Amino acid sequence: MPVPLMYRIRQNFERPLVADVPVEVSRQLQQLHLSQQVRAGQTVAITVGSRGIANIALIAKAVADHVKSIGGVPVIIPAMGSHGGATTHGQRAMIESFGVTEEFTGAQIRATMDTVVVAQTSHGIPVHFDRHAFEADHVIVMGRIKPHTMFVGDVESGLHKMMLIGLGNHAGALTYHRAIKNYPFETIIQSVADVVLSKCKVLAGVAIVENAYDETALIRAVPPAEFFSQEKALLKQAIAWMPKLPFPDVDLLIVDRIGKNISGTGMDTNIVGRKYNDHAATERDNANCKRILVRSLTSQSKGNACGIGIAEFTTARAVSQIDQDYTRVNCITSGHPTAGMIPLVYPNDLSAIEDALLTIGMTEPEDAKIIQIRDTLHLSEVMVSESYLRETGVFPGGEVISGPEPMAFDELGQLADI
Repeated sequence: MPVPLMYRIRQNFERPLVADVPVEVSRQLQQLHLSQQVRAGQTVAITVGSRGIANIALIAKAVADHVKSIGGVPVIIPAMGSHGGATTHGQRAMIESFGVTEEFTGAQIRATMDTVVVAQTSHGIPVHFDRHAFEADHVIVMGRIKPHTMFVGDVESGLHKMMLIGLGNHAGALTYHRAIKNYPFETIIQSVADVVLSKCKVLAGVAIVENAYDETALIRAVPPAEFFSQEKALLKQAIAWMPKLPFPDVDLLIVDRIGKNISGTGMDTNIVGRKYNDHAATERDNANCKRILVRSLTSQSKGNACGIGIAEFTTARAVSQIDQDYTRVNCITSGHPTAGMIPLVYPNDLSAIEDALLTIGMTEPEDAKIIQIRDTLHLSEVMVSESYLRETGVFPGGEVISGPEPMAFDELGQLADI
């Protein structure tokens, strides 16, 4: 079967950048005058989640250094709900894979799945909070501000989610995701956050926003009283700086890798257009991908394939990388079991692509609109099929690097990565 020729293109996105991450973290925290609240020798729990946040080790170390400078004792708390297989070993290993180690940060890592039920919301929902964080004298909540992959609200993924899902550990994440089936997303967010802020000695937040190049664009230290208003404003900024596919209409999207370090759903549904429906775009989505092929999992995912079920096609290589236990726990906890369903499996990329192109409608395979991406965090350089540029050979949103050229398959039918 003939397949399209491909161009390699570079997209140009707005690129705000924090020049010196440790200096900016220190500057932001100094503005909160935390020394007025932290007494010498008091412990300050610092949250680190499961996402592959740019410079997360540097940020965690800078926060720990600031805590030390005001006389506190920093401790690192893995805060990621059920990720890492919902085990202390798995969660510690995940943050260490990001470079967040005791040696680098100078702070002890305290990992546990135990929670303290600190209260109930007005709706009767028990509020779980990580035991080590609860036992600390203070808590600093760190989180990247982004749109959520499933829910819509004034705040989505960020400081509030870290207080609920991250610090709720497996028990809390399971409880809140179940509650979302009965109550609106914002009701859960607001009611649980109110309890956490009143009962759990939250000292400050460190909000992180990234640019379209997976770089640190903004760091903001936030007092607890301003969590909602600041996160609401920062979410709008995060959306404005997000990367996107170079063209919204896609017959086949080829994703080299998915993973929990990339997105909660392995690939960001805000980018691939599957936020509201696993297998079809809606009028609210920014992209319309008829078919998605997932080629592999990231090593940092440790086999968690949550999100592979959003694709229609995958490879034997990707399936061989799946840890069924990690995936099952995460999908059930998040209330998204279809995210772990296995798509059609193929021995190599070529056979998967050929079959996928038979399911896109009346478009001939060689005329198909195909986009190949590394993952949804890295969209500056992508491959696009000839049909997008056939008339002019020019890409108005950036530049053409090379092409058109045949898709780069090896003798085993495996496609070259971006």
